[in-house]
Amino acid sequence: MNTNLTDIENRLWSAADELRANSRLKASEYSTPVLGLIFLRYADHKFTQAKQEISSEADPNSRRHPDLRMECQARCVLYLPKHFRHERGTTRR
Repeated sequence: MNTNLTDIENRLWSAADELRANSRLKASEYSTPVLGLIFLRYADHKFTQAKQEISSEADPNSRRHPDLRMECQARCVLYLPKHFRHERGTTRR
């Protein structure tokens, strides 16, 4: 197995062990927070792509910046407020 995949697998098992040990969730209730986090990560990925496209399409000579919320809505992308965005290169604990 690739070293990167092994590292990911080890981190996932560690996170699962921590969830099991440090939460009051039953085994049947684990899916609720996990699926929520997966959805939020996917929404952040789509938002980041749309934000990059919007900024690349903006006129650099214009003083006006496009309304990010409206542009995301026009592209059928969920707008994420800053505190819901996944920050690249950092880990949250």
